[in-house]
Amino acid sequence: MNDTKVREVEVEVEPGVRLRLRHRAATGRGASAAEPTPFLLVHGLSSNARLWDEVAAALATAGHPSWAVDLRAHGESAAPESGYDTGTAAADLAAVITVLGLRKPVVAGQSWGGNVVVRLAAKHPELPGALGLVDGGWIDLHAAFPDWQTCERALRPQDIDGRPAAAMRQWLASAHPDWSDTAREATLANMRIRADGTVARRLSIPHHLEILRSMWDGPPGPDLPLVAVPALLLPALGPQDERADTVRRAAAALPDATVRWYPGADHDLHAQHPDSIAADLLTLAAR
Repeated sequence: MNDTKVREVEVEVEPGVRLRLRHRAATGRGASAAEPTPFLLVHGLSSNARLWDEVAAALATAGHPSWAVDLRAHGESAAPESGYDTGTAAADLAAVITVLGLRKPVVAGQSWGGNVVVRLAAKHPELPGALGLVDGGWIDLHAAFPDWQTCERALRPQDIDGRPAAAMRQWLASAHPDWSDTAREATLANMRIRADGTVARRLSIPHHLEILRSMWDGPPGPDLPLVAVPALLLPALGPQDERADTVRRAAAALPDATVRWYPGADHDLHAQHPDSIAADLLTLAAR
């Protein structure tokens, strides 16, 4: 992948709050579309825009430009004191689409990012052209845990500040041997590497927990029937998985939904299978 083709863009989503995006222009010619379809790519909780790089490269080769966004306090974006919830993240995406002048983009979100883009489509039906839901968009913490305290204990992130970056690289190589170096380095970019070679979280634990609490308080169920555009659900599991019924219920609640199963896959599907995810997302550009 040629990172020289990536251009950094900043968008002010509200006074004093600027989000960083990775823009990749189309380098190929689409097979049939007279006008290329823009893609807006949204990462998950405590992730960053670089995880989309290989997907974005495939979209560009197919003739479609993309913008991968770093949400608040993620990646290279600003870290204001407030705004760490699904609703604000969706409003930030609406501002990004408006400021950049994106016409009916395919908006793809992974994990919590899937929940965010569902909220975007429910609250701003005039903006997206289609949704790609990459192992997210149906995450309902309220249904998964008996109470918030149990949820918080189970999902509270580890305090990794001060760990050697070299050890984190070694762990990523061991845990994800089928990922590319690009994907593993992008995952490491979820953290800052200090001058002494140790890492520090970009998204603080308190802000991480604020987002989790917003997911607990505001599951996507009420939003799903309000999505007026085609949606492609890409779960990291197979149709026989015990969790598959949750995906089927989400698909049934959406007015226009298709499911493409990824049995036995990693939660970070876009890191593990970037070419397949890009090919699936491109089906939305053809609609």
